[in-house]
This record gives sequence, structure tokens and C-alpha cells, in this order.
Amino acid sequence: MQSESTRLDHRIISELIVPGASVLDLGCGAGELLYMLIKDRAAHGQGIEIDEQAIYACVARGLNVFHGDIDSGLFDYPDRSFDYVILNQCLQQVVHVETVLADSLRVGKKVIVGFPNFAHYGARLQLFFRGRAPVTASLPYQWYETPNLHFLSISDFFIFCRDKGIAIERCEYIGDKGRICRLPNIFAQTGIFVISK
Repeated sequence: MQSESTRLDHRIISELIVPGASVLDLGCGAGELLYMLIKDRAAHGQGIEIDEQAIYACVARGLNVFHGDIDSGLFDYPDRSFDYVILNQCLQQVVHVETVLADSLRVGKKVIVGFPNFAHYGARLQLFFRGRAPVTASLPYQWYETPNLHFLSISDFFIFCRDKGIAIERCEYIGDKGRICRLPNIFAQTGIFVISK
């Protein structure tokens, strides 16, 4: 059962998952989301994670997680072998975005993508007034320690999907105080999308 302390992006993703679905969580970290989906949505879940310490945390939770780099591909997985593939808070950290998304769309019937919006007004103001790389709640790193390789906005993702022929089935946006529905490219800290081919 979810509590108020559960991360809002995790709650939203949980709502998007059909109960009993099969889920592949790419870059699953310590497994908080995957564990919640298995417990609350009766999902049949599996994760892939590159960080060994995070894998130990997943194993301690009883999760089925493989050590791997999602940039290396999902060659071991047949087409449409999962109902959902999840890329939450890791798309901006992969080297080959197009390849990772193409592989995810091949393996999953639907893909759920969540990422920090680099065009959020807080980031814009810091860059404009301070002239420095922004540090916000959704971008909590200094420029020299950030794991982020790609600095995309919600508008960038819409254009990318349009150009690549990817269907956006649903969008959810998280702002400073919860869900938002207006002007997400300015006010959303995080965008969550359900996409398909």
C-alpha cells in the first residue's frame, strides 16, 4: 500500500501499470519502484541496473535484477516480451538515447519514460539571473558531479517523438507542489510519458 511518503513519480507510474502486467525496469536503482509495482500492482517484474551496490539493495528486497548497462542493448529480450518497459529518471543519463528507446519500444508493448524537465522555470531563472548551471529539486547536482548527459525539456521530447514516429499515449507532469496540467514545459519539474510504436 502506498503512503504519502512514496515519491509522486512512483505513484503516478504505478497508476499507469495495469495490475498483473509484466514490467522491465531499466536503470532500476535500488528497486523502490519495482518493489512497489510488484507489491501494489501484482506486477511480474524484472530490473536491469549497472550499479552493484544498488543491485545488492534490490536483492535484499527479493527482486529479480540483472547487472547490465542499458546502453549495451536489450538483445537477450525478444520483441514485445514485456507489457511495460520503464525508463524513469535515467533517459537523460544514457549515452545512446535513440538506441535505448528503440530497444525499449521493441521489447515492451508500452514504454513509460520519466525525466527531469531542464526547461523548468526554476532552472531558467538560475541560468538567466545567476549565469550558472541550475541546481533544482529535480536537478540536484552541481555541474561537475551530474550523471546527466542530455539536457532535454518536455518540448524536446514531444518533438523527438514526432520526428521518430513514436506515439505518445499519455502525459503526466509534476510541478513544485504536485501534479500540474498547464504550461508543463515551464512549470513541470518532471514529465512522465507512456509511449508506443
